Amino acid sequence: MDSQGLQNTHVKLLAFDILSLTQTRSLPSSSSDSITFSRKGIQISRVEAVGVVVSRELKPDRFLRFSIDDGTGCMQCVLWLNQLNSPYFSRRCPSDVRLIAQMASTFSTRVQLGLLVRVCGRVSEFRGLLQITVDDVVVEKDPNSEILHWLDCIKMARKHYDVLASKLM
Repeated sequence: MDSQGLQNTHVKLLAFDILSLTQTRSLPSSSSDSITFSRKGIQISRVEAVGVVVSRELKPDRFLRFSIDDGTGCMQCVLWLNQLNSPYFSRRCPSDVRLIAQMASTFSTRVQLGLLVRVCGRVSEFRGLLQITVDDVVVEKDPNSEILHWLDCIKMARKHYDVLASKLM
């Protein structure tokens, strides 16, 4: 497996790992995003994280910015709510856009201070800081979910992510 092996997989990581991802600027002629992220040489574009919501800022019909804390650090997350008036979505089927907007609105109501949430999304940068551009939010009902996520992260790092990295070196 090459360095692109985890590019489109939701990689389970702790905040410490997400915040320590290395940024690399692609060549201007590249067709992919201009910034890529990597962990020990393995490119990562999507992550899964679990933590307690510690801040929440809602800009109606624009975005919900929130932070989650998993005990190793705080991760900034952004959930876009502007699908109905964004030029990015104007090329898509209107019924699909309405469905995406409805899902984003539902997700935004789930994110409340003090709740334990599982977030899946794309790693991005805003004003020099890493953030997760959220695709999915699930409120965890079991308080053990956070520690189980920690254990999954450790297991995946030891048995898979770090093994891939060592093969590259």
